[in-house]
Amino acid sequence: MATPLVVSDVAKSFTMHLRDGIKLPVIAGVSFSIRAGECTVLGGPSGAGKSSILKMLYGNYAVDEGQIIVTHDDGLIDLATASPRTVLAVRRQTIGYVSQFLRTVPRVSALDVVAEPLVERGEDREIARDKARGLLAQLNLPEKLWALPPATFSGGEQQRVNIARGFITEHPILLLDEPTASLDARNRDVVIELIAAKKAADVALLGIFHDHDVREAVADRIIDVTAFAPGKVAA
Repeated sequence: MATPLVVSDVAKSFTMHLRDGIKLPVIAGVSFSIRAGECTVLGGPSGAGKSSILKMLYGNYAVDEGQIIVTHDDGLIDLATASPRTVLAVRRQTIGYVSQFLRTVPRVSALDVVAEPLVERGEDREIARDKARGLLAQLNLPEKLWALPPATFSGGEQQRVNIARGFITEHPILLLDEPTASLDARNRDVVIELIAAKKAADVALLGIFHDHDVREAVADRIIDVTAFAPGKVAA
């Protein structure tokens, strides 16, 4: 089984510029790998560094030390030292991300928000829109909303648009940061089905799920992030 993501001895701290430059260590010695076709879950209490790990893997946070090795374009890329141009290329082709919040674009319809990642990857716009329609229907977003900008939607409706946008592509690695946080039970079940389909397609998934039932349904493996507390040797 392929291993498209390997994290080795990664550490992260934040500098408190308003407090005389004090450094606040967050995590250290983060090491794990994700196999194709599995969903690995980051576990641990709030503040343990779970979201920070995802943001480093996506290139939103810089890495203090260590390596994040990703299989990209038939080669290996270390995201910890990659150029901004390379990080953008990896996001476009290799690593997808579903955050807790939808960054809405004024005057752009929900349908086009969902279809956009496919269009950016070279897909015909109408084909991309057809795929977007299928996902929005699967996520039970009323069709009357598809042509409207999602900025006016409820939190749960926006999150369904966000999930559809994240799942529409065929990225070989998919990061999930609390994708079911704003959803009702019916749509949480849909997300579980979408994750199962990604696993069947050999996508490597890494996620955070505070919902116990969802976590139990999707997790092949749980990584305890408290093992990566600064000063503690990871098990």
